[in-house]
Amino acid sequence: MQSLTSSSPSCPYAPKPSQQASASIDVTGSTHTPPKTVFHALAQSIRALSIIADFEAIFERDPAATNWLEVLCCYPGLHAIASHRIAHWLHHRKVPFFPRFLSHVTRFATGIEIHPGATLGKGVFIDHGMGVVIGETAIVGDYTLIYQGVTLGGTGKETGKRHPTVGAHAIIGSGAKVLGNIYIGDHARVGAGSIVLRHVPAYCTAVGVPGRNLCRTKTDGCPLDHDQLPDAEATVTRQLLDRIEALEEQIKLLKSR
Repeated sequence: MQSLTSSSPSCPYAPKPSQQASASIDVTGSTHTPPKTVFHALAQSIRALSIIADFEAIFERDPAATNWLEVLCCYPGLHAIASHRIAHWLHHRKVPFFPRFLSHVTRFATGIEIHPGATLGKGVFIDHGMGVVIGETAIVGDYTLIYQGVTLGGTGKETGKRHPTVGAHAIIGSGAKVLGNIYIGDHARVGAGSIVLRHVPAYCTAVGVPGRNLCRTKTDGCPLDHDQLPDAEATVTRQLLDRIEALEEQIKLLKSR
């Protein structure tokens, strides 16, 4: 596999030191300290549902985010995730009908469909969002960045765990399809338009149809350096051309004898 290095010495959108822990996907809303008042209970619920981290992640990942009011009112990805955290909380407590209905209404409002059973870590950011689909048994790690048109789906009618698990700080490019019970490692990337059917190791990049894994050095790099994604087709083509040139040289030597 090809080794890649980032050319960016510093990045304003790189994960902060406080975000370096691996995925923490306990979003069930449970707390250990009994709340003293209703307001304390509400504050604990907001923290447990990771809504504050979701809000902050937008400013850290999107250079177009200029003020809190704009983010609060004009980011459908934030609306979809906030709604999902409520639906997931209800789904986890076996509340019938309403979690799916809330997900259904949210899809009409945002263009993003997240099954209430899906588990999202804190600080997940769905940018633009239109056409994103996240299946029932999908797990998305902390501070993962998902672009429009992404599908985290299954490959058939099997039951049980049938959707992808995405590690922390991963990036799923626009239009990518990640299908089946596979694992996308921490800090991994999936290129735009790729179809991924196999595991992607940590710090690796999957590009193409079907997705091919190309690994890079263990560096966080910049999550917005999309121009640093490898070109798997170009690499294979170059290798084939080199091979053809070598064979042509061998043929010339044989003819000269």
